[in-house]
Amino acid sequence: MAKKTILFVDDEPNILSALKRIFRPLREENVFHFVESGQDALDFMGKHQVDVIVSDMRMPGMDGAMLLTQVQEKFPHAIRIMLTGQANEESILRTVGTVHQFIAKPSDPETLREVLERACALQDLMANEQLKTLVSSIGKLPSLPSVYAKIQRKLKEPECSLADIGTIIEQDLAMSAKILQLVNSSFFGFFKNIDSPAKAVNLLGLDTVKALVLSVGIFSELKSVPARFFSVQQLWEHSVAVASFAKKIIETESDSKEMIGHAFLAGFLHDIGKLVLFSCMPQKYIEATELAHVKDLTMCQAEYQILGATHEDVGSYLIGLWGLPGTAVETAAFHHRIDQYPNPSFCPTVAVHAADVIYYMLKPDQPFSAPMINMPYLERAGVGHRFDHWLEICRQMAI
Repeated sequence: MAKKTILFVDDEPNILSALKRIFRPLREENVFHFVESGQDALDFMGKHQVDVIVSDMRMPGMDGAMLLTQVQEKFPHAIRIMLTGQANEESILRTVGTVHQFIAKPSDPETLREVLERACALQDLMANEQLKTLVSSIGKLPSLPSVYAKIQRKLKEPECSLADIGTIIEQDLAMSAKILQLVNSSFFGFFKNIDSPAKAVNLLGLDTVKALVLSVGIFSELKSVPARFFSVQQLWEHSVAVASFAKKIIETESDSKEMIGHAFLAGFLHDIGKLVLFSCMPQKYIEATELAHVKDLTMCQAEYQILGATHEDVGSYLIGLWGLPGTAVETAAFHHRIDQYPNPSFCPTVAVHAADVIYYMLKPDQPFSAPMINMPYLERAGVGHRFDHWLEICRQMAI
C-alpha cells in the first residue's frame, strides 16, 4: 500500500503543533503536511497530490466550508474531513453536501487516527481512478420523485412528526444513506453505528431535519431516465427485501441485537452502488443492464465490462467515505465475491450474501443472470447446512 498524503488545515499554530505530535509516530506509513489557511491549502494542493484533507471549520478569511467546497470542485478525488465544534449554524449545515466525514472538535487522538486510517484504506479500495473521482465528488444522491415530493410536503405541514418523516425516509435509499451519514459521524455528537434511518431522524430532531431538507437541500429529485432493465423503485424493493431476509437469517442463528441491526442496515445498503452508477452515468449504466440481458451475464460482470468497476466497488467506496458502519461497507464490497471476504465465519455479510441469492431464487424472472450461493464458503463458515432452512423461512416471509 503506497503512502498517502494527508493535509491538515488550521489557523491555530498550537492545534497544528498538537496534530504534528499525534501523527509523528505514523510518518513511516503516510505523509503529513500542515498549513494555516485555506488559501495555503489550495496552493499546496495545486502543486501536490493530496489524498485526504482535514480542515478546521472556523478560520478567518476562507473558512472550512469555503475551502472544502473549492476542494470538491478543483480536487474531487481528495477525501474531505471537517473538524468542528459547531453543529447548529448555517455555515456548518451548508457543508453537508461537501464533506465526507465530520469529526467533533476537540477530538481524542484515537478517534482521529481511526478515521484517517480508514480514509487511507478507502483510497486503495477502487482501482478505477475515474470512478473514484466521480464518487468522491458526490454530495448527495437523487431520490425517487414521489418520495422527494412527499417529504417536501410533509415537512411543511404544521402537525408533521418525526415518526412521519422517518417512515418517508425509509422508503428511499438515497435519503436513508444521507441521514445515516450524518448521524454516524461525530458532527451531531451521537454514538456511532446507528443502523436505522428512522432512529437517525429521531436523534437529529425535527428542527434539524427541516433545516437540512428545506433550507440546505440535502435531498434532490432523480431525473427520469427510461431504462428497460433497471428501476430505482425495484432497487428499493429489492433492498428492503434483502435487508428483511438478512435480519431474519441472523435472528435464526444469533440473539445478538447488534448483529441483527447491522444485518438489516447492510442488506438495505448493499446495492447502493447501482443507484450511484445509474444517477451519475445513466447511459453507461443502462448499457451495462442491456449487456447483462443480451449476454446473460450477472450485473457485476456487465458493469465491469462497460465501466471497469462494479456496483460493489462504487457502493462500498461511497458509504465508506460517508463513515457508515464498517459492516455495511464490507457487505457492499463483498456480497457477490464472498470468497474474498477474510476469516470465514457467520456474520452480517454472509447473511446478506445468502439473502441476496435467496431473493433471486424466489423471483427468477430477472433480465440478467442471477448471483449464485457460494456453498463452499458457507461450509467453511460452519453454516452451509443451514441454507435450505434460510431459504424456507425467507420463502414464508415473501408469501
